[in-house]
Amino acid sequence: MNVTTLYPTRAAWLLASLALACVACDGDGEEAAASTEAQQEEALVGTAPDGTQIVFAGPNDRGRESVSGTASDDDDLIREPNQPDPEAGEFTLEEAVVGLTIDGSLIAEIGTEFGTLLCDLHADRAPNTVANFIGLARGLRPWWDARAGEWVRRPYYRGLTFHRVIPGYLIQTGDYLGDGTGGVGYTIDDEPHDTLAHDRAGQLAMANHDGENTAGAQFFITDGPAPQLDGQGYTIFGQCRPQHVISQIARVPQSPDEGNRPLTPIHLQRVMIRRVEGGAAQAQPTRPEPPPEPRGAGRPPGSDPRQRFDPHQYGEPSPMPNGRLGPPSRPRVIRPHDGHRH
Repeated sequence: MNVTTLYPTRAAWLLASLALACVACDGDGEEAAASTEAQQEEALVGTAPDGTQIVFAGPNDRGRESVSGTASDDDDLIREPNQPDPEAGEFTLEEAVVGLTIDGSLIAEIGTEFGTLLCDLHADRAPNTVANFIGLARGLRPWWDARAGEWVRRPYYRGLTFHRVIPGYLIQTGDYLGDGTGGVGYTIDDEPHDTLAHDRAGQLAMANHDGENTAGAQFFITDGPAPQLDGQGYTIFGQCRPQHVISQIARVPQSPDEGNRPLTPIHLQRVMIRRVEGGAAQAQPTRPEPPPEPRGAGRPPGSDPRQRFDPHQYGEPSPMPNGRLGPPSRPRVIRPHDGHRH
């Protein structure tokens, strides 16, 4: 999906550099530096269609460094499977939902650093696409791991990043290599439906790898109407909410390169599939399980023997090396009681 945007380009930076050189010829280096800095700051700011300002990265490697390690060199990848697909290209909705409750509508719960998205899944209008998405999310649909060079069966989406975010247009994710080039060893056919069009924000759709009928695992969520995508083979298979989470992700600081990659990775912290009566409108985000507490962290105050002391006898506690409080280094002097005087 190629999109023409009005984001700062390297040409703007080149003009700024030429301006610096010209002013420096006049011998006024300080004014040149100040002028160039001002032009660079201006080039770092873009404007979304709704008027929101977006901060972009300059022409450097910050964007690449922020996602270093997410993609491997081509020399280390086996992109084309050398073993047949265990599912032979067939994976049904019945296989995908095995073990789920039968009551309620299918929804996807997508957790991110900016909040949780709750998405209704259109299993009645795009059954094969929904089956593929659910199967990958639950670890039931095998996919080709180009790093390991083998078919694997494990939850696919957990921990992946949004590698493309464009304000007012879309946010895209679903590539385990992190750069938009990764595939899963198979493709699924498009499922266009005459009741679905890219006419609103929050639509969940598959991204094609190379033309029609080449979807695999990557998907995008629209940040506004995108009628230019209609008729291009992008299967709409869900509707997500709330909109503010999508908009916040779309407007994070990002690289002005063609990929529009966020400078700081934004992750799919979890992708859960469940059934809810009333669908996403009635669903509540699942509270993630807290990490296990370290040993001894759950002790009630005063249960540590080193904290058992009488402050009236020993004075105020002294800090200990591990950050806890303990008895003072020396007891307070207790004067002998000489009785009451009248």
